[in-house]
Amino acid sequence: MKTFWRLLQFARPFGLFLPQYGLLATLSVVFGILNFTLLVPLLDVLFNTAEAPVTTSSASLWTLEGIKSAFYQYFNQILQEEGKLGALQFVCVVIVISVILSNTFRYFSVTVLNSMRTRTVLNMRKSLYEKITSLHIGYFHQRQKGDILSLFSSDVLEIENSIVGSLTVLLKELVMLIGYFVVLFFISVKLTLFTLLVFPIAGLMVSIINKRIKQYAVNSQEVLGSILTTIEETVSGLRIIKAFNAESFVNDRFEGQNKHYRFLLKKLWNRRDLASPLSEVLGVLIVVSVLLYGGSLVIQSNSDLKPSEFITFILIYTQVMSPIKSLAGTATTIQRGVASGERIFQLIDSHNPISRNEEAVPFTVFEKEIEFRNVSFSYGERKVLDQVSFVLPKGKMFALVGPSGSGKSTLADLLPRFIEVGSGQILIDGRDIREMRLHDLRSLLGIVTQESILFNDTVEANIRFNTESNMAQVEEAARIAHATEFIDKLPEHMQTVIGDRGGKLSGGQRQRLNIARAVLRNPPVLILDEATSALDTESEKLVQEALTELMAHRTSLVIAHRLSTIQHADEILVLQEGKIVERGRHDELKAMGGLYARMIDMQGFTA
Repeated sequence: MKTFWRLLQFARPFGLFLPQYGLLATLSVVFGILNFTLLVPLLDVLFNTAEAPVTTSSASLWTLEGIKSAFYQYFNQILQEEGKLGALQFVCVVIVISVILSNTFRYFSVTVLNSMRTRTVLNMRKSLYEKITSLHIGYFHQRQKGDILSLFSSDVLEIENSIVGSLTVLLKELVMLIGYFVVLFFISVKLTLFTLLVFPIAGLMVSIINKRIKQYAVNSQEVLGSILTTIEETVSGLRIIKAFNAESFVNDRFEGQNKHYRFLLKKLWNRRDLASPLSEVLGVLIVVSVLLYGGSLVIQSNSDLKPSEFITFILIYTQVMSPIKSLAGTATTIQRGVASGERIFQLIDSHNPISRNEEAVPFTVFEKEIEFRNVSFSYGERKVLDQVSFVLPKGKMFALVGPSGSGKSTLADLLPRFIEVGSGQILIDGRDIREMRLHDLRSLLGIVTQESILFNDTVEANIRFNTESNMAQVEEAARIAHATEFIDKLPEHMQTVIGDRGGKLSGGQRQRLNIARAVLRNPPVLILDEATSALDTESEKLVQEALTELMAHRTSLVIAHRLSTIQHADEILVLQEGKIVERGRHDELKAMGGLYARMIDMQGFTA
């Protein structure tokens, strides 16, 4: 129930939608009932050989009896003045007006519901997207991409259809049910209370089915997330799949996931479809129980209930089964939406260890140094960094080298607070980065990674990304990054769309666009994470020239795989198992004959 109400909060302002929908839906029901309650007696009189009776009811016009009396009097007048043909025309006009009004109010009630439905989806996707962009990067190492994508697609759509879509039935049928029971209580309090004692038994059986439906819904959505992940991995890795003749292998794996998803859906739908016939059977059993109990009261004369009242009670009570059946079906439908809602709230409620100190004093100018002071970090039980300390003065280039898994990338991720320091401090000009606003901290940094992260947009949009730069500045950034040469050869130059992740460009071209983006940002501090390790020799040369121009007069922290690219660094830090084991300039470390010297020998680098 808590999840259900939280989901309705996405329909803000729900308190405005609900009265509007309730009023319009009620008017629609009222005029719909008039089609059968007020017009049928008129037709009975019309085709009766006797004249319509003259009524002299003193009931107020605002009561049902008063409205009915007024209709009879007016109809009698028309019948006497215009004859049966005129009365027939009057009946037809009343039917048309009543139907038009009923459907008009029903249409406007649906438009209110549609507005609430679309607002719910809008707010839900907005909250999900904002949460994803605010979460720390480590969170996504624990979740499958497909699982997250399924939240935006199938889970949101499930909530739209099952939660918001069920409100129509829930509100309308609930009002009808209350109205029926009010009438039943007027007929016989004792018999109505007996029916209410029987209902919990039926409710218990339906709730058991609903619990199973919820569990199957959760499992099916999780499997769907795995399927989407498999599809994403297949599209991204199609080259490797074909190279290893693995089409049959991945097809079999996908078929297994697909069959499991079908199995869960079949179970889910079977349980869902069981609710309707079960509620109907239970309804008949309840009616039979009422017949037995009420009939015994009438036969044995143990109550004031008259036979005619008992028959009326049974007729009205059979009408109660229709809204109960609809509500039972709605309950099972809502369970599927609640299951999707719990998956969504699991993401929205995820704890973000990266605190945002938005009240901090602005920090916009980097003046002196960056200090790592006794910094440690662990992934679970595995310690990645252990008491790392060094000072990076402004304008200097420091390089991080070492075997895979030594903590180089982790150290670089700590500076922009992609992940949080386990213990120790990182200070910029003596100020702990945790006491700075995230926006201010990251505005100081420019990052170029090994993976070229580009968007399916134009060359210009990728370089200008999140800046207010003009075209001249974009072109200058491209020139500094040595990207102008290949950009001029593209079909539409700067306006060429480069495809998903820049797939229409080569690796070197994509990396030079990354560098151009960093140049345009003009940050005082650069983080280069193996920016040339995935490139061929020619592309590496061009990219290295661009990086050299980019790093000029800037403070740089460079993670290097190819040691030839960092031989001119002001200081090289050699990491092993999370600790700095050697530090110094290239020539000094080479002469020491330690780990750095061995790495040089393995790469065949002799300079």
